Amino acid sequence: MEEVIWKISEVNSSVRQVIEGGFAPLWLEGEIGTLTVHRSGHVYFVLKDKKSQIRAVFWRGSEFVRKMRLTTGQKIEAFGELTVYETRGEYQFSIKSIRSVGLGDLQRKFEELKLKLSAEGLFDESRKKPIPLLPRSIGVITSSSGAAIRDFLNIINRRFPNIHIRIYPALVQGKGAELKVAEGVRFFNRFSPVDVIVITRGGGSIEDLWPFNSEALARTISESKTPVISAVGHEIDFTICDFVSDLRVPTPSSAAELVIGRQEELQQNIKELKRRLRNSLELYTERIRRRYERAANSYVFKDPARIITEKQQYIDDLYTKIRQSLELKLEREKNKLDNLLGKLTTLSPDSVLKRGYSIITLKNTKKVVTSSNIPKGTEVNAILKDGSLDLVVTKFEK
Repeated sequence: MEEVIWKISEVNSSVRQVIEGGFAPLWLEGEIGTLTVHRSGHVYFVLKDKKSQIRAVFWRGSEFVRKMRLTTGQKIEAFGELTVYETRGEYQFSIKSIRSVGLGDLQRKFEELKLKLSAEGLFDESRKKPIPLLPRSIGVITSSSGAAIRDFLNIINRRFPNIHIRIYPALVQGKGAELKVAEGVRFFNRFSPVDVIVITRGGGSIEDLWPFNSEALARTISESKTPVISAVGHEIDFTICDFVSDLRVPTPSSAAELVIGRQEELQQNIKELKRRLRNSLELYTERIRRRYERAANSYVFKDPARIITEKQQYIDDLYTKIRQSLELKLEREKNKLDNLLGKLTTLSPDSVLKRGYSIITLKNTKKVVTSSNIPKGTEVNAILKDGSLDLVVTKFEK
């Protein structure tokens, strides 16, 4: 029997037919993990329960979502059907209608504190301190026995084993944990200076992560003179600590990769994005060609609107990738400019005068004196860091 070799697009197409043909429209209950309203009007969700999560999309649902005032952490019941997004090989829940179940007490407290601190300006971008490109020392606040510190150290030791890591062991769950974490931030600021502070722990429920929604901890982080990175929970988890920190990353491993990132790696990331974009376009062209070949049996004739919505989602993805590439390049150029400004300050004449030196000029001509062979009685002027002195030469020595 002749061996059959499938293309990835063919597999995804077949899986799509199986999933979409095997499930009738249904109601789905879950908590909103993330919610993104795209400028196209489509709304992208991650819905989760205690054990699992699923991606969902509400086509042209932005106005509906705004009227319902949906937010992360809110439980909803959504009606729709399972579909497959062939480009990424992912299945998702296509929402037709949503009804609210309500917010829990902790989520309500979270939203109230978030609004309060935001109104005070604690989340403003103007307050964010830049993260050093390659720090010499890193302060880590986390549980000394948790998986977060192991993941962090594995990344650091594999790529830059000579970087100085200082660990402040702290409770990251339960009563009083927020006080211990705040003590760690103050410790690194006062007694053990580092280039950047990383607050990290693994994922969990909103109850597990509640210490990181403390107002006292938020204010301590905002007062820190050292940049703070928040790596609390998983990608779908958000805390007040994330918003007030200078940078939020989704996982402890991501924090390690970020703080030791190198310029060459950033350039390589841009090349990789270009390669992925080119491959995506080639895959798109191949898929269109094959769809024309099997047009007679294609699902397009059964649901003509589907092809439009998929292309809109594809454009949304490309827009997000391009924006991320530009943000990476802008960050790299900003770091270069900060380095040049530092060098310029070091070479300034004012810096030389502040170390105790002076500039001697003839009083009448203002010409700089470069030799000690000056007649007695000559009037000169000495320029110092905070003013000048009028002097008269009384003695000349070689």
